[in-house]
Amino acid sequence: MQDERNLLLLSLIDEFLTSRATRKPSPHTLAAYRRDLLALGRLVAEDPATPLPLAELEISALTIRSLRAAFARFAAPRAAASISRAWSTWNSFFAFLVADGILPGNPMSAVDKPVVPPPPPKPLRGEQTPEHLLAAVAREDPRQRHPWPERDLAVLALALCAGLRLAELLALRVDSLGGRPGERRVEVAGKGGRSRVIPVEPELDQVVTGYLESRRRRFGARTVRRDSALLVDRYGAPLRRGGLQYLVESCYRRAGITDRVPRGAQLHALRHTFATRLAEDGANASEIMRLLGHASLSTSQNYIEVTADAQRAAVRANRTNRSLGRLVGSGTAAGSE
Repeated sequence: MQDERNLLLLSLIDEFLTSRATRKPSPHTLAAYRRDLLALGRLVAEDPATPLPLAELEISALTIRSLRAAFARFAAPRAAASISRAWSTWNSFFAFLVADGILPGNPMSAVDKPVVPPPPPKPLRGEQTPEHLLAAVAREDPRQRHPWPERDLAVLALALCAGLRLAELLALRVDSLGGRPGERRVEVAGKGGRSRVIPVEPELDQVVTGYLESRRRRFGARTVRRDSALLVDRYGAPLRRGGLQYLVESCYRRAGITDRVPRGAQLHALRHTFATRLAEDGANASEIMRLLGHASLSTSQNYIEVTADAQRAAVRANRTNRSLGRLVGSGTAAGSE
């Protein structure tokens, strides 16, 4: 049994965040969990009917009624996405408390949350932009202080041809790529602990092989062990989040396509480009879901719907359709006289 001290909300929040740390979330994610938990906790503690310091708030005070009131106050100045994120955080928190035997049930099913449509995809703009980007990065740029086109091309190719997220790229090991020739694949440790296997075509396999060969020449064969990080910096150390983001941004600048990268997308624009092209080439939502590691089919369906809208807009812009419209319009006018 938990003692009275451990039934305080702040202590339980600390226990929850410690348990989530084993999943290796980013520092930003953990900070967001804490921010959402504390924000709603304060609103419950500040209830005019029973105000008390947050440090003295016990978990028993978080009733369905108090949670509904707190979420109503929390929602007033915030966007639907922020409310939904906070709801999900509290739902996970209560699920943790139920699994730990602290509470008999999760009250969040009785607390409404807004329905937030998935954000629209943000692929690179321009039909030939991905090809232009790859071609530009594959060439050694004399303006670079430490050029390594083989590595840069491998990073972009893995994002564009396998749809990997930033964290998934950083988690890759040399032996993440396996299989016989013609049946190569990459094993990905995906979001939320969902692993997946993505087929690797010969062209991508050749790019990664060329990068690893260049790495052996730079740092020696010992640095390319099977359990070594697949992507490394110019010193041979595993790439980190900031270094990978900077690398991708510098590739955009070298290719002169910064104006074709949707704001706020950066590396994710490459993943969205992969998914959008899958949809354009006929992949269904289930196939996109498996390849991208989505938790929800609706997220994958979003790419197909956006692609369908884009195709209809392209057809609408066809000059023949416009000519037909003028013809029909004039015929209608003539027939009405």
